[in-house]
Amino acid sequence: MVDRPELTGVGGVPETQLGGALVDRLPENLAPAPWTCRCEAVVWLSRGGRAAAAATPSAVRGRALGVVGGFVRYAETPVGAYDEVLGLVASAAGRRGWGSVAFMAVDSEASLVGGRTNWAMPKTLASFTGGVGRGETFAATGADERRWRVSATPVRVGPALPVRLVGTARQQFPGGAVGAAHLTGRGRVRPALVQVEVASDGPLPAWLRPGRHLGAVIESGEFALDAPSPE
Repeated sequence: MVDRPELTGVGGVPETQLGGALVDRLPENLAPAPWTCRCEAVVWLSRGGRAAAAATPSAVRGRALGVVGGFVRYAETPVGAYDEVLGLVASAAGRRGWGSVAFMAVDSEASLVGGRTNWAMPKTLASFTGGVGRGETFAATGADERRWRVSATPVRVGPALPVRLVGTARQQFPGGAVGAAHLTGRGRVRPALVQVEVASDGPLPAWLRPGRHLGAVIESGEFALDAPSPE
C-alpha cells in the first residue's frame, strides 16, 4: 500500500475508511482550494444527539444540535461533474456554531482526493442511481470495502424560493490540526418532505437516521468553498 497520510489520516466514520487497493490507484490532488461549484441537490434535517457527536473527530466535537443529510449532483466543479452523498453534523460550543462532515461519498476519484487533501472531508467512493428529478429516488451504494446504502425520495410541498447560503466547515486534519473553511452561495430552493433509507454494516444509521424528514430540493445552486484556515 502506498503511504498517503493526507488521505488515510483523515478521520471519519467506518463507512468512509479507504481500502488499500483504492489508495494505491488514487491520483494526486490537481485541484487545490478554493472550489466554485454549480449543482442541484436534495437535503434533509434530523436530530443530533450522542451518536451524531460521536461520529465527528474529537477536535471538532461539540454539542450535536442536528444532522444535515444530502445528495448533490454537481454540474460544474474544478474536477468535473460528479454525484455526492453526505452527512454533516451541526455542532455548537457556547455561542459558536459550525458543521463537520462525518460521512461523504462520491463517484469521482479526483473529487475524493481533493476533498480529503484540501479540507479533510472523509470522502470515499460510491455508485449512484436516480437523481433530483420530481419524485425520483436518489441512491448511493458503497463502492469500496464497506457495505452501505443510502437513498432519499423527496416530495415537494411548497413554492421555490431564492436563498443565500453561509456556513463554516470545521474538519480535523491528519495529525490533529483543525481547519475552518467558509462556504458562501445562493440557490433556488423548494421545501420538501424526504423519505430516507439508510442501511450499513457500520454505525451510519445510528446518526444519519432513516425515516421521513423535513428537507428541501435545491433546484439550482452555486457556491464557493475557500481554503481552510488553521485554528
